[in-house]
Amino acid sequence: MKRLAKTAIAASVAAMIAAPAAAEMELSLYLGVQSVQDSTASGTVPGAGAVSQSVDWEGKPLENPFYYGARATWWTANNLGFSVELTHAKAYADAASQAALGLNRLELSDGHNIITANVMKRWPGAFPKTPKFTPYVGAGLGFAMPHVDAQPTAGGAVRTFGYEVTGPAARGIAGLKYDLNQDWALFGEYQVTWSDNDLTIDGTPAGKLSTEIVTHAVNFGVSYSF
Repeated sequence: MKRLAKTAIAASVAAMIAAPAAAEMELSLYLGVQSVQDSTASGTVPGAGAVSQSVDWEGKPLENPFYYGARATWWTANNLGFSVELTHAKAYADAASQAALGLNRLELSDGHNIITANVMKRWPGAFPKTPKFTPYVGAGLGFAMPHVDAQPTAGGAVRTFGYEVTGPAARGIAGLKYDLNQDWALFGEYQVTWSDNDLTIDGTPAGKLSTEIVTHAVNFGVSYSF
């Protein structure tokens, strides 16, 4: 799956480079409101041994560091797009789940970063009476690179605090864009992301915690085309 994700990103970048001159480049930035589904975390934690626990995750998208994302899309003449996207989502385990896992903290709070290569499709002129509105959809494959912040209860001063590439990821997008003029536009969209994460927990010996994380988000942003 990791090899497939890397191949998808390479193919998307290659498609951008090889796209015809009539194509259009679009840069998009967005903020939004993001939630995280509950999931099961299992593996080993230093000082706690083997664990398996349902985790109640929180997204806290409006707390610093804020949830945000960025996307670069190369639209071809037939309105098929190829893009690379980064979403800075977040996931915080609740206190009860942390305690059950033998942890004082478990956060992917400086970004549960999802990086994907997407294939997009848009339909300009779909609403003849309101031609400034353009619907679009997309889907992508890539990888998760969260900033893991974890500390075992029995680990003393040992704390995991850094970025890790934790596994494959995927995303789905459905949105609507409103053209302000030839170059600038506003958009709103729904996004879902999925990732399969193997988190390394520092300690003696080191632990490994595996969990799938699914996020849902409503995004609002601005795009510039050239």
